[in-house]
Formats: sequence, C-alpha cells, structure tokens
Amino acid sequence: MSAITTKSISAASLALAVGAALSLAAAPVAAQDRMADKEKCFGVALKGKNDCKAGAGTTCAGTSKVDYQGNAWSLVPKGTCEKTASPSSPTGHGQLAEFKEKKA
Repeated sequence: MSAITTKSISAASLALAVGAALSLAAAPVAAQDRMADKEKCFGVALKGKNDCKAGAGTTCAGTSKVDYQGNAWSLVPKGTCEKTASPSSPTGHGQLAEFKEKKA
C-alpha cells in the first residue's frame, strides 16, 4: 500500500512542478505583451505612485518624493505621454526621457 501512495504522491508532485515551470516560463512573454502597448512617461506620477526610476538613493517603484518628479516614470498607453499634463515639465506635458523640473 505504501508503494502506491508514494507513486501517487510522486506523480502529483511532478505534475505540480511541471505546471509551475510552464507558468514561470510564460511570465516574461506576458509582461512583454503588456508592455507592447505602453511607454515610460516621465514627470506624470504623483508622489509615491511612480512605476520606476526616481533617482539616486531610491529603490524604484513608489519612491518618488514629489508630484510630477522629472526623473520618475509611470507606464501610460503608447502615444499618450506627451499629451499628459505635467506642471513640472518644461513643455507642460509628460516626457519620454527624464528631465530637470522647471522652477515654480
């Protein structure tokens, strides 16, 4: 009886491991698909709401110190960044590259 139980457990464990490996392998593809219709937009994130890059001494997402920080970006639908308002930007709109905020 213990031989049958061991084989059943081994088969279940193998099936679980294979399923997990396939899920992990598909994750980068899903992320690429999601990014295909997005672009990084600097200067549009509110304080602590950026997706990434907020300058030296920060760890990434959620680290922007002020609203519309010029070196913090958020993902936005492709083609909308430079139409999105950014009071700190020299143009008054989001930028596709980081920028130095204009003085108020």
